[in-house]
Amino acid sequence: MDEQESPRVVIGMDPHKRSVTIEVMTADESIVGGGRFPTDADGYGRLLAYARQWHQRIWAVEGCAGIGKHVADRLVADGEDVVDVPAKMSARVRIFTTGHGRKTDVTDAHSIALVGVRMSGLRPVINDEQLEVLRMCVDRRRSLGEEHTRKVCQLHKLLLELIPGGAKTFLSAAQAKELLKKVRPTTAAGKVRKAHALELTADLATIYARTKAADKELKALVAETGSSLMDLHGIGPSGAARLLVEVGDITRFPDRNHFASWTGTAPIDASSGEHVRHRLSRGGNRQT
Repeated sequence: MDEQESPRVVIGMDPHKRSVTIEVMTADESIVGGGRFPTDADGYGRLLAYARQWHQRIWAVEGCAGIGKHVADRLVADGEDVVDVPAKMSARVRIFTTGHGRKTDVTDAHSIALVGVRMSGLRPVINDEQLEVLRMCVDRRRSLGEEHTRKVCQLHKLLLELIPGGAKTFLSAAQAKELLKKVRPTTAAGKVRKAHALELTADLATIYARTKAADKELKALVAETGSSLMDLHGIGPSGAARLLVEVGDITRFPDRNHFASWTGTAPIDASSGEHVRHRLSRGGNRQT
């Protein structure tokens, strides 16, 4: 097909771990191609060869920060233009398409392609090593926080069974260790509870040290980007890093109003009759 005659197409992709399903759609929403391809080296090569028959193409991939990341990164590394389609957006489109909202790989790829054709301002996927390192580190910091919360809850449950009234809400590993020194259970079950509580206390001390090191690492990485986000009141290294990785290229937002809408911080008109009022949006990117 001649490059001048080739229409501009959007290739909507529903990604999975071992396979992807695509649909090729033109600007007038005509379907001109599609198929299912494995994600191994051979399957990916066939996918790329198939797509290159359309010289003017852009890939719309669902979940480029999640399940679609592995294939989106490979496409970008091969010089392809890729935009991220949020799962919520494709789900909304699927409801209003034919098929009564039934969910299959083919219908998903169709919905994703429709979003790619109809919506502007989708986040472009870029090959930025600095941003990728920041993303990995901030994800690790979040998982440490989740692990800390889980183990603290387990420890509080055991302490309540070992100590009448339990322990205070905000409890450090050192404080828990001191409390357990005074506990001398006489039953077999009580001794096991204390042993488990001591094990959790040691785990919390390790998590605290790793969290402190992760915060220090994030602070240095954010500083390397030249961002001044941490100068704002209430934004620490983790919050600043999360904002940077989620926003990506700030120029994709035409103005501050679009950015506020994307973050869910733009007030929504909730007026009724003569009562004029607004409320905070519950939409937008919930990570920011």
